[in-house]
Amino acid sequence: MAKIKICGLSRVCDIDFANEAKLDYVGFVFANSRRKITKEQAYILKKKLNSDIKTVGVFVNEDINFILELLNENIIDIIQLHGHEDEKYMLELKRKTDNPIIKAITVDKKDFISNFSNTFANYLLLDSGAGGTGVKFDWNLLDKEIKKPFFLAGGINAENVEQAIKLINPFAIDISSGVETNGYKDRYKILDIVRRVKV
Repeated sequence: MAKIKICGLSRVCDIDFANEAKLDYVGFVFANSRRKITKEQAYILKKKLNSDIKTVGVFVNEDINFILELLNENIIDIIQLHGHEDEKYMLELKRKTDNPIIKAITVDKKDFISNFSNTFANYLLLDSGAGGTGVKFDWNLLDKEIKKPFFLAGGINAENVEQAIKLINPFAIDISSGVETNGYKDRYKILDIVRRVKV
């Protein structure tokens, strides 16, 4: 059964929705985005989150010290990198923390995965580009031999999530705009998509 992550939570009611839905992961965005939150906001949200749900900090070319600060204060549990962070950057993180790393990569060509066969990242996140756009990439580009566990993102919603799980069998589904209404997380859409994933 695929796990599920909802990214871009920013309000206390979003946390209430996450707790009710019993998500596996929630994402706090610290990169420039309309969903960006501060460390202080993330601290408040984390305090209200069920301890069984892991928090993922989303970063783009961030100062490693800020990431470590969030980890050390137990605001995030997992690091998600969406920028140009290379293996040297991830190795430095690995030397300073045991927390898992998710590396987001853009799927735009057939042999994309060969560049990440020996990555220091614990997981890959396969997306169409900049996160949270609601744009789906061509799933036919995926190599069936992906050895690294991966999160599938990019245009996932209630209409295609079951097909995505059946065809691609990802470790986890990652959704942001697919559970929003007018730019905000929607309780009913979250509950619906979790019901579809956890069948």
